[in-house]
Amino acid sequence: MAKHATPKLDQLESGPWPSFVSDIKQEAAYRAANPKGLDYQIPVDCPEDLLGVLELSYNEGETHWKHGGIVGVFGYGGGVIGRYCDQPEQFPGVAHFHTVRVNQPAAKYYHTDYLRQLCDLWDLRGSGLTNMHGSTGDIVLLGTQTPQLEELFFELTHKMNTDLGGSGSNLRTPESCLGMSRCEYACYDTQACCYALTMEYQDELHRPAFPYKFKFKFDGCPNGCVASIARSDFSVIGTWKDDIKIDQAAVKAYVGGELKPNAGAHSGRDWGKFDIVAEVVERCPSKCISWNGSALSIKTSECVRCMHCINTMPRALRIGDERGASILVGAKAPVLDGAQMGSLLVPFVDASEPFDEIKGVVEKIWDWWMEEGKNRERLGETIKRLSFQKLLEVTEIDPVAQHVKEPRSNPYIFFKEEEVPGGWDRDITEYRKRHQR
Repeated sequence: MAKHATPKLDQLESGPWPSFVSDIKQEAAYRAANPKGLDYQIPVDCPEDLLGVLELSYNEGETHWKHGGIVGVFGYGGGVIGRYCDQPEQFPGVAHFHTVRVNQPAAKYYHTDYLRQLCDLWDLRGSGLTNMHGSTGDIVLLGTQTPQLEELFFELTHKMNTDLGGSGSNLRTPESCLGMSRCEYACYDTQACCYALTMEYQDELHRPAFPYKFKFKFDGCPNGCVASIARSDFSVIGTWKDDIKIDQAAVKAYVGGELKPNAGAHSGRDWGKFDIVAEVVERCPSKCISWNGSALSIKTSECVRCMHCINTMPRALRIGDERGASILVGAKAPVLDGAQMGSLLVPFVDASEPFDEIKGVVEKIWDWWMEEGKNRERLGETIKRLSFQKLLEVTEIDPVAQHVKEPRSNPYIFFKEEEVPGGWDRDITEYRKRHQR
């Protein structure tokens, strides 16, 4: 019999989708049936009390969690999110319910032995509940008590060669897509870049010194499988400079119906005959594609690398050979100033090891943001407050047309007097001699 009645939570199991409530109940039932099975280091009824306190929150319309303040492991300022229940007498199993963020491997490749070891460790020292993965990318271990933190940290670092992730006003755990390990569109090695910057900036990851959180994310191509353009303060997105490679015979095979568009991904429904004009040419956002009935052409100077044509006809089109990355900055989810997408800062950068050009941009941004950013102000909000032009100055990047966010709205870069030949004061008579109507 369940320890707590949970009629409201039970409703969350009634829909067509898997429910986190069912997962918690499963763990609660297992622990109740095996109370001494693993020599649990926190109360066996932790999952049951978790259901109870959540039901109470639903009934009363308010949370019963309070922030844990400063709780963590020795020498680290991040990686543990402290949580305490404000009803410890009623729910002793979750009197402490700290969350631990663990640094995931680049692109989330795991060996099954590692996963078993991780789960055994968390069954012993935590609630047995995990989130694989958090929105930043971390392995998230949900719910343990303060005395277990150092024990857990020792096991992770000394026996599993694994570090904690980031939390607080610091660098958050960097995240990357599968990159060259699986994807033919990857323009640089995202895993190598993610690992290199993770190792380079360990102090920034574990010792909070920033105005607020700062996220790196690495997308190998503009398809953006880790959504870096929408979620990270510093987004590195693979791109190329030269022409998209076109196999005209394969283009004709798509038009003739011999090859399925989108690699057959939409074949569950009859969409009719493939129409290259309607489905590719007219959907090009920069109108750089043309089809004359026998050959496809793409004007590279107008292409914005949206990937739509390549995704639609992957056997006919390939990314170019002169590959690197673009750097975008300032993306964030709503906190102070609403959602923002990343703004292009570096149109093209070399993205090969040791990634020094990328690190150079990072460090110039940090020097400025740490000096000028307000408390709990993300980089994007600092840029919005102090101007993108100021960001260009501190990163020593010359303005280009791609830095204009809204053409014909306010496309101006305002010059300083020392940047204008002759300054503001000039002989108007001499000027008119040179510029006669």
